[in-house]
Amino acid sequence: MPEQGHAGAGWPGVLLAAVALVAVATYLIAVRRRRVGTGWPWWRSACWVGGTVLVLAGTTGPLAEAGHHDFVAHAVGHVLAGMAGPLLLVAGTPVTLALQALPVPVGRRLSHLLARRPVRLVTLPVTAAVLDVGGLWLLYLTPLQALAREHEAVHLLVHVHLVLAGYLLTAALVGTDPMPHRPGPRHRAVVLVAAVAAHDVLAKHLYAHPPVGVGSRAEEGAMVMYYAGDAVELVVMVLLCRRWFAVPRPVRLGTA
Repeated sequence: MPEQGHAGAGWPGVLLAAVALVAVATYLIAVRRRRVGTGWPWWRSACWVGGTVLVLAGTTGPLAEAGHHDFVAHAVGHVLAGMAGPLLLVAGTPVTLALQALPVPVGRRLSHLLARRPVRLVTLPVTAAVLDVGGLWLLYLTPLQALAREHEAVHLLVHVHLVLAGYLLTAALVGTDPMPHRPGPRHRAVVLVAAVAAHDVLAKHLYAHPPVGVGSRAEEGAMVMYYAGDAVELVVMVLLCRRWFAVPRPVRLGTA
């Protein structure tokens, strides 16, 4: 992930703030326009708003500015925008809300789109993990990070990838939105363990070999990425295990 401060000011920061405002407004309007008679859970709306705030805090504003010269702030922004924020966004179940709020013909087209092969491929846990964690390895161990520091457009694209990849991985592992051909919990657990290991190894590598130009306190920042990242990943593990054991087991004849 690149230096946070560069994208926290100028037109990228304004654009990200505008997108966040539109995302919150669209979500709340959709809640009011739902066709289903039962009430929408308030905590899902709170998760969507909270997730948007965390993503925005990790990519713009004072924290992002501090991340330009302080790797601890940089790492905090990484966890907020790429892990904690997407986790709350997934809990907001935006796809379910959209299917309940959109006109029936539009909702059907959305369902067909979700079932198309490219979407199914991107939402596979393995694919999402490669896009998310693999993208971080690519960013830190190639000249892409320096390129992002020099060009605002590249930096903005890196932030967008960070958020979207984090969302895709979380949705693929523990999301409850409709997802055709979702793999079983055992498959998702294996991918989660592998993704956690890859993220932790990256954090340890950054601790031992800080990238050039990441600013001060590189070792402390790597520790933040390691321990704060593990805290979010632990929540994902708990959610996955809870849903795994909540799946009804078939009753075998003669065992009762």
